Amino acid sequence: MGKGTGLGLSMVYGIIKQHNGSINVYSEVGKGTTFKIYLPLAQTKREAISRPIETLPGGKGETIIVAEDEQQVREGMVALLQENGYKIIEAEDGEDAVRKFRESRGTVSLVLLDVIMPVKNGREAYEEIKGMEPGIRTIFMSGYTDDIIAKKGILEEGFDFISKPIHPDTLMRKIREVLNR
Repeated sequence: MGKGTGLGLSMVYGIIKQHNGSINVYSEVGKGTTFKIYLPLAQTKREAISRPIETLPGGKGETIIVAEDEQQVREGMVALLQENGYKIIEAEDGEDAVRKFRESRGTVSLVLLDVIMPVKNGREAYEEIKGMEPGIRTIFMSGYTDDIIAKKGILEEGFDFISKPIHPDTLMRKIREVLNR
């Protein structure tokens, strides 16, 4: 309790790599560590930045379990999804997600699982939930990029995956896409 899952630097690395940047780390005993982050210059014009706001694809009252161990991230997702027409069941880890799925069996349309969580990770929770309802729609999310997740053997290709940080538009579109299948 009170400790993170150690994803801070990997999340930063993933974000920087997604933006075609790089990180250099300099460290000396007794002197400390310096991180230098290099990002490419933006090549967009001002008009491109101020594009009109599109309507997000909303829910139709579907129930989604949101399993995320970081409370602030979970609360932000829950607020966004509720504002856009979804019923939400919050879970703070994989074990909690399995328990809440069991309690709400038959009413859950989709499970949104963080890949790395304490107690039970997203893949373990998915396997247990899939045992109860084989066709359950699932989206995995992580601060690690999908290629790193695949290399670690946590998820195989073909799973629906979103990298954190997640833009609201990306989350809403991915959820609608998976629910419409």
